[in-house]
Amino acid sequence: MTLRRRLALLSALAVALTVLLASALVYALVRDRLRADIDNDLRNQADQVAHRISAPTPPPGIVALREHAGRKGEPPNGGVVLERAVPAPGPGAPPALAQLITAGGTVVTEPDSQFTIPVSSGDRQLAASGGDADFADVKEGGTELRVLTQPLAEGGAIQVARSLADTEHTLDTLVIILALVSAGGIALAAALGPVVARTALAPAGEVSATAEEVARTHDLTHRIEVRGDDELGRLAASFNEMMAALERSEAAQRRLVADASHELRTPLATLRTNIETLGRGDSLDPEERNRLVGDVTQELEEMTELVGDVVELARAPGQDAVERRDVALDELTRDAVERAQRRVREIRFEQRLRPSLVHADAQRLGRAISNMLDNACKWSPPGGTVEVEVTDGRVTVRDHGRGFPPDDLDKVFDRFWRADEARGKPGSGLGLAIAQRVAEEHGGSAVASNAEGGGAVVSLQLPVSRAS
Repeated sequence: MTLRRRLALLSALAVALTVLLASALVYALVRDRLRADIDNDLRNQADQVAHRISAPTPPPGIVALREHAGRKGEPPNGGVVLERAVPAPGPGAPPALAQLITAGGTVVTEPDSQFTIPVSSGDRQLAASGGDADFADVKEGGTELRVLTQPLAEGGAIQVARSLADTEHTLDTLVIILALVSAGGIALAAALGPVVARTALAPAGEVSATAEEVARTHDLTHRIEVRGDDELGRLAASFNEMMAALERSEAAQRRLVADASHELRTPLATLRTNIETLGRGDSLDPEERNRLVGDVTQELEEMTELVGDVVELARAPGQDAVERRDVALDELTRDAVERAQRRVREIRFEQRLRPSLVHADAQRLGRAISNMLDNACKWSPPGGTVEVEVTDGRVTVRDHGRGFPPDDLDKVFDRFWRADEARGKPGSGLGLAIAQRVAEEHGGSAVASNAEGGGAVVSLQLPVSRAS
């Protein structure tokens, strides 16, 4: 089942459930309201009946009944009936029934009454002992009655009842109406569900279609129109950001391959010439042979370093797991300075290393620091000083050379970028690019600037470990 069909089905089910719950709630509220109105009406009628029975001048025939209502014996003549005590109903209102239960348990009905309200043992107990008024639903002669049994002050109890036929008919009609409304709502929800799903998933469908188009054509310039800032709008925006990142990555990879092939072409040509010269054998004197062998060795070392740098930069971020652990940045920098000192003995290193703990891959971070030191040594004048400082997760390396060309500061970390003055110096122009890459992999950053008084400054900032 497709996502669109699932969404249409779920939306229809949600509407159906809502309609059914609303219908059930309406039915319960109307039923409770109707029964509450009946109960209030029965209370009023019972109070009026009790008032007439207890009146100072009761209707004829009530006096004897009132005199014996609270006694255990039978009422006088044994056949006295309760005169019409319930007020006549209002226009359109159903009539009510009334009967008296004496303290002895005898039931006295109204004249010409077609129904006798069923009397339970609880009703007789209420008439004999008093207590709180009680409501009950009873059935008499196939008719549902709502009965109120209310004790009298003189003894005995008055029972007032009203038929529930009209109420039940009203509720049955309401059920039919609610069923029709619910069926119509569910049918409408089922009909509109696919439309809602198609409209809601239109951006997702556009993302899917664009992704398929990119997979088919390998064209990373496709973008999706972002509509709104909801979840699907953010999905479209995220897709566009992903495509832009892929486009930048592909462009960087192509540029890397082009630059690497350009950088490798010259040393390969030199190697080929030197190897062909060495291949002439005995025509070379020993000194010339030794010089060529030294040149070939040096060029191979430079090519090995260049290939290693190219491979490092060609690696996709996160392709190899970064083995992070707590590393003493000051100790790691001190080791890198010692290695650099062995390579360039004519440069003096001035160190200000404060204890600093970072969570990083020691090998990659050490290589980045070494690249920064090599760059500073390359630009330092003979006998010059390179200042190295470590504090709060930051490594700063400053030389006292010419500094970066002001117009090229934004290119310092570009791959294979080299200043015009560096064309004759060793190096591939990848060292600082690798340093920036390592910093970003660890959630940090690399910054290049010119120092006051001359010289270049390169800083590597990493997040400080929580354990520090």
